[in-house]
Order: sequence, then C-alpha cells, then structure tokens
Amino acid sequence: MNLTVDKTLKWIIKANEKIQTNKTYLTSLDQAIGDGDHGINMARGFQEVVKKLSSSHYETVSDCFKDVAMTLMSKVGGASGPIFGTAFLKMSMAVKGKESISQAEFTRALDDAIKGIIHRGKASEGDKTLLDVWMPILRILQENDDVDWDVIDHSAKLAMEATKQRLAKKGRAAYLKERSIGHIDPGSASSYYLFQSLAEVITEGDKNE
Repeated sequence: MNLTVDKTLKWIIKANEKIQTNKTYLTSLDQAIGDGDHGINMARGFQEVVKKLSSSHYETVSDCFKDVAMTLMSKVGGASGPIFGTAFLKMSMAVKGKESISQAEFTRALDDAIKGIIHRGKASEGDKTLLDVWMPILRILQENDDVDWDVIDHSAKLAMEATKQRLAKKGRAAYLKERSIGHIDPGSASSYYLFQSLAEVITEGDKNE
C-alpha cells in the first residue's frame, strides 16, 4: 500500500459516488432505527467534501484528510458529521506532513481515528455503531503486513451485515432495545462504502504500478 495524495483524492471521490448512489438506502436504514436523515446528511457532507477537494491543491495526504474532516464537521448534521470528521482529523494528525503513507502508517492513523471515535461517541465494539466495521478492519491491517485489499472489502461488508443481528446500545437506536435487532446500522453501512472505496482505489493503483 502506498496511499498518495492522488489516491486519497480518488478514494474520497469514489466514496462520495457510493454514498450518493446509496443515499436513499442509507436513509431507509436510519428511518428504521434512527433519525431518518443519515443518507441525506452523508450525501450532503461528502458532496461538499468533493467540492472542497476539487478546488484545492494538496502536497500532503494529511492536508487532504484535514479538509475532509473540517468539511464533514461543518456540513454534516447529527452525530455523523462530528464522528466521521473526528476520524479523519485524527488520521490527518497521525500522518502530518506525509506526501504518501504506507500500510503501517495508515494502520496507526486508523488506530488513532478509532480512539477519536470512541472518545467522542463513548461507544464500544458490539454496540451496533460504525466501530463494528472500523475495528475489525484495523485488526486485519495490524495482523497482516501486506494486506489483501479484497479481504478488506469483503470483511467490511461482513462486518456491516453483522450489525443487523446486534442490539443497539448507543444513539437513538438504543431506545428501541430489542426492536433494533434485524436492522443494519446506517453508520456501519457508510463505513463499508468508505473502506470498499479505499480497497478499490488501492487495488487499482497496485495493478498500475
């Protein structure tokens, strides 16, 4: 893995495409167990992120991450903006000044991002939140020095689907108690699109290098 500025931009653009395509689906997930606006908020936020990235010039991956973070925090309502924004801000700080980052550096950045998510959301793995996708991905990266990104894609999807059988312990979904079971967590679904996009960009890049 060699995540350059160019690949980072492609990653976020691809993630935005997936979120725009699945905006209605993400909203339907949130209508079942949340506020019903996750898809709308994420679509608006990532559209603004792409607009910001497209109009800026970047020398470092960290500066890309920082603009993603600040835009999400200012443009996405509800809990999603601050949480996803915090994740990207922590990643930006972890790779500060880097023009490209290795898998090891990305793994450490992801670890910091998860600590930021936990600090802000006060959630744990298994609570039916986006952490249920982010933490399994972190473990795979930590346990494999040269990870197969198809495995990341597949594992993120399985992790997202596994939230369907979990009882929500955080957010509005927690008020539903047992009735939250049977529904995929919308934040986990957005996270799946995020990691799926990264896997596709890294895989395409490796083939061309």
